[in-house]
Amino acid sequence: MALFRNGIRGNKDAGSRPDPLAGKPASFGIHRYLQGSANLFEENRLLKFAICGTLGVTAVLGMLLYTTNQNQRTVIVPFGAGGDLYVTGNTPSPGYLHTMTRNVVSLAGTYSAYSADRQFQELLSLAHPSAYNGLRDSFNAILDELASNPTLSIATYVRTDQPVTWTKTEIVVPVEKVRIIGGVVRKFRGNFRIGYAIDNGRFWLTRLSEEKFDAETH
Repeated sequence: MALFRNGIRGNKDAGSRPDPLAGKPASFGIHRYLQGSANLFEENRLLKFAICGTLGVTAVLGMLLYTTNQNQRTVIVPFGAGGDLYVTGNTPSPGYLHTMTRNVVSLAGTYSAYSADRQFQELLSLAHPSAYNGLRDSFNAILDELASNPTLSIATYVRTDQPVTWTKTEIVVPVEKVRIIGGVVRKFRGNFRIGYAIDNGRFWLTRLSEEKFDAETH
């Protein structure tokens, strides 16, 4: 009986709670529902705005970091060199390209049977991994020719009467080549074409070729 009476009292207490809609018109409940929905919609809109703002700030910070990285200047000054030798992002300065051009032309264009192997090994240290095998085969072909003609020597000079031109991937150098074999001297003029790439401030050699060396000068 005690349990029964406690249960009855509990129901009585629950039933004594006031009904918030008691004595209110029917439209009051609808109004409360619409107001609650409007508040929820406003909260969702603010949440979406906050998410969009966070994404926007993240994108701006990412762009700033990328721009800073691209504009970061790497200064490269070889021993005994002077001038503005630097790389900004992956863009080399004209002075840097000018110096690298003369170094490559000197190593690849002026050699003899006694110096070619050492010079070609130095050039291969600059070769991009994707171009290494092709450049090595070209140098080996020259070494085979020198082995058959030990008196052969080549000297290549950058012409001062023609401009050196370059793009982001290639340098075209007007040169004069002097070929000496067995005391016979022959001179040629043409272009030395250097393919290159700049990656993380490093100069990579991607291609070497000669073109338009048909005309012989006396």
